[in-house]
Amino acid sequence: MTLFAYPQRSAFGRVIPKTKVYEYAGASTALKGLFVKQVDQMTWSHKLAPETTNILASKTVQEIQIFTVTLKTGELKEDILRCMDKAIPSPIIFELAYDGKIKPVACYKRPNEADSAKWVTSGYFEGAWQPADAPRKALPPVTDLSILYAELLGSLIPYPAKQGETLQQRVERAEEIGKRQKEVEKAQARLEKEKQFNRKVEMNAKIRTLEDEIERLKQCKN
Repeated sequence: MTLFAYPQRSAFGRVIPKTKVYEYAGASTALKGLFVKQVDQMTWSHKLAPETTNILASKTVQEIQIFTVTLKTGELKEDILRCMDKAIPSPIIFELAYDGKIKPVACYKRPNEADSAKWVTSGYFEGAWQPADAPRKALPPVTDLSILYAELLGSLIPYPAKQGETLQQRVERAEEIGKRQKEVEKAQARLEKEKQFNRKVEMNAKIRTLEDEIERLKQCKN
């Protein structure tokens, strides 16, 4: 995963008070405690919009926000990111910063088809920790912000896109892979404890079926 270089004129550089996030997202007392424990500072670092990128807005993506979240210990619970996504009505790419390193994290975020005032979010995808001064890649030459968003988020999804696959379809496929991988892990844990031979045979067959499904889903061919 290569970090992206954002246009200089898209730089925003505004520190976000935690209290504002609490207010807009309706954070619980426990979640506020997590913010205090894990987050040192949140900065709205860049705003990717038509006027800052010369890239047209689309119906679903008017702007893309880049947030830098400086951590206290290197650990961040997903609940914090989800709270921030709830507070900001726009797709967000997070860059977590800790001990001289940066890691990009984001979920797929789109307007609710039934109520455009609400947003639908997927699970989170993340890149690897990299040195903060690592070379950054220029933004791809695209025609609108929805395509740019697909490029930015797609760089975090570990499985290549299929030909003609939309971003939403790619995200759903990645989540399905994750779901089956968890099923395999649970089945393997149960298998280790199982004593009956017949049950072991059945469980091994189930695991092989799940692994075959995972491999099929990973294939980038249609």
